Amino acid sequence: MVSERGLQVLRAIVQDYVETHEPVGSRSIVDRYSFGVSAATIRNDMALLEDEELITAPHTSSGRVPTDKGYRVFVDHLAQLRPLSVAQRTAIESFLTAPTDLDDLMIRTVRVLTQLTGQVALAQYPSFARAHITHLELVALAPNRVLIVLVTDAGGVSQRLTPLPVDVDEADTAVLRARLSALITGQAVSDAAERLQNLVAADDQTKDIALRTLSAVVIEELGEFRQERLVMAGAATLARREQDFRGSIHPILEAIEEQVTLLRLMGEMVTDEHGLGASIGTENEPFGLGEASIVASNYAAPSGTARVGVMGPTRMDYPSNLAAARAVARYLSRMLDEDEAGR
Repeated sequence: MVSERGLQVLRAIVQDYVETHEPVGSRSIVDRYSFGVSAATIRNDMALLEDEELITAPHTSSGRVPTDKGYRVFVDHLAQLRPLSVAQRTAIESFLTAPTDLDDLMIRTVRVLTQLTGQVALAQYPSFARAHITHLELVALAPNRVLIVLVTDAGGVSQRLTPLPVDVDEADTAVLRARLSALITGQAVSDAAERLQNLVAADDQTKDIALRTLSAVVIEELGEFRQERLVMAGAATLARREQDFRGSIHPILEAIEEQVTLLRLMGEMVTDEHGLGASIGTENEPFGLGEASIVASNYAAPSGTARVGVMGPTRMDYPSNLAAARAVARYLSRMLDEDEAGR
């Protein structure tokens, strides 16, 4: 069992190692912290922490560094989130104010988060699977080319330029718009897709080839709404921090490129009662990311909860990164709520 002082020694080791990048010895702890005990007593506490596999010695006769298990104890029980400075809060507000659309808002979100933390920033898009279609628009750009615009109540917008096998005029376009709108407006994304699939399948009853063509395209776009999406920024920071990783960063670069792994990891993370979570080092080995840590915060969207966070080496400033993720998530929630209220 680790004593209360031993846990505070662990906190000191984590904080000093993150700050200095150097293994932490008992003498430096005595010099920097007011424990009121001798270096020998601190060494005994450190020996107990090592027995519990919370710290380890990277080299013989060196100081100690936290293990992944030690970081987990620190995050769960010892970390104190640091309030953001006025400058940091101003940066969040200025970055996220007046986005042009949801895509712009999500891009701004990860850009400000990587600026605040110096890590790779990740943000899940709100899920549109449970969203409802609020508007469908057809804009004839040429006799045989139509722009399809779909809007959901969760802020999702799709635009697709589609060629038609036949020419249509403005009157035809208005009829097509009315027929499609009657089928899907007010329907959930999945229900709308099912209705259109039934229409496309009924070849004998549906002789209108333009309607079938447009329906097939709308079905594809609704399928995009149902897919999970992730936006990222700051991948270049990995090159600058490569020495902070214990092994190769190539699996991390591959995960960034493919996204599927990161989407699964972000989706399966466990968060606390405040919506904050961390997945540390070896906990990510099932995803091939045992060299990295991810911290995240839930944010509220009209269609449910999604997450925003950062990924970096296990030797990261967890309190500051968690605080930044939480602050950005709260502002993002507010922006989405105001957008929903303004609809």
